[in-house]
Amino acid sequence: MAERLLRILQVNTRDIGGGAESVARNLLHAYQACGFPSWFAVGRKRSHDPHTILVPNDDCHSLWADIWFAIGNTLLPLVGRVRGVGRLRQWLGLIRQPGRLVEINRGHEDFQFPGTLRILELPPLQPDIVHCHNLHGDYFDLRALPWLTQQVPVVLTLHDAWLLSGHCAHSFGCERWKTGCGHCPDLTIYPAIRRDATAYNWQRKREIFGKSRIYLATPSRWLMQKVEQSILAPSIVEARVVHNGVDLSVFHPADREVVRTELGIPMDARVVLFTANGIRRNMWKDYQTLRIVVGRVAECIHEQKLLFIALGENASPEHIGGSEICFVPYQNDQKIVARYYQAADVYVHPARADTFPNTVIEALACGTPVVATAVGGIPEQIKSIGQPNYSLDEATGVLVPLGDGEAMAEAIVILLTNTPLREQLAENAVKDARKRFDLKQQVKTYLEWYQAIVESWDVGHTPGKIGHIPNDADTLVNR
Repeated sequence: MAERLLRILQVNTRDIGGGAESVARNLLHAYQACGFPSWFAVGRKRSHDPHTILVPNDDCHSLWADIWFAIGNTLLPLVGRVRGVGRLRQWLGLIRQPGRLVEINRGHEDFQFPGTLRILELPPLQPDIVHCHNLHGDYFDLRALPWLTQQVPVVLTLHDAWLLSGHCAHSFGCERWKTGCGHCPDLTIYPAIRRDATAYNWQRKREIFGKSRIYLATPSRWLMQKVEQSILAPSIVEARVVHNGVDLSVFHPADREVVRTELGIPMDARVVLFTANGIRRNMWKDYQTLRIVVGRVAECIHEQKLLFIALGENASPEHIGGSEICFVPYQNDQKIVARYYQAADVYVHPARADTFPNTVIEALACGTPVVATAVGGIPEQIKSIGQPNYSLDEATGVLVPLGDGEAMAEAIVILLTNTPLREQLAENAVKDARKRFDLKQQVKTYLEWYQAIVESWDVGHTPGKIGHIPNDADTLVNR
């Protein structure tokens, strides 16, 4: 796939966490397994992986900032154990930089992260290509993007729509991101801001993108269509839809009796699984609809034991009608996560917004039919019963309208009570996952693209400065 082993640096908010973290980490390990020197630069490091490097934002401050940083570090052991300590450390971080606090109070998105300019120095070898994932999350100075794209080819994979808007990662029904934002209907959507400076933020992003040259990927056509209508479009050299993949050596069907014995799940139970990071408070998921679904399914099925498992949060069981939701803490080990899919009869995914959730394709790969909300890129993942494009020999699940708990519950009941149908969808899901969602295919696509990008890179270019807009003659890539 390459004449030489390219040196690859990926960049993301964290190394362990949600979907973007999982995608980047899977790519890192796959690249290394293929022999490519690869590293991962992150704003917050949670693993002990020596190839994962912390972006050194805390090393670039004054004595005043260092003092407050030291005070904040004394509280670090209490984060997660004492309520409010995490928020206190955030405030101490802002006190370190008074000017930054003023900007945040104005509603300006926070770009004060000087470690960004040292990203290329972090790996032991100069990277041939930089692959960025999420750039929000308080670690990356977006104003450095023009400079970065002049130093090295930059591939950017979007996992949400934050770069297209004045503050939000998903805009739900609002389309003001197309025309300039302003008069924002909801400032609390992640990443939240304190005042409505969305028009300023949108314009600042447009100016930054106008000085940048980006190779852009999205996991879904849905998100790519949004990009094509956005402020990001003029900066794109080349764009591709690259589906997320999963490791099929981990996510695959298994003997359900064996798996349930390992997990302590009753053999005679009908098991419905839902997984997300912080299920009840995750604004992109629809936990309220899930509660309706649990109650409704319990009403419809009396003769069998029902077990609803919510993987991704540590909480006491929640009783709803005659049933309950059993919570299982977030699991970092993919093999353990796969066990829960393999043990389940149905995977349910109620969502308010989603780009291309890994959990859906993980379930499919394990042979677990999926019932999900038809939002974002999810309809591209599931071949739904009832869609004219797919026959029963192809269907892998059921799509339902946003917020329709009755339709979701009805679909789950049908799958739980119709064993031949459920088994047919399970067989179809495994075949489809092997064809479309294999991590090996995702890795191959990116590596071949990296090679083509590097080969087309103008080796005689002159590195630019931050804020410099290259002339046509100075353009660093072939458009």
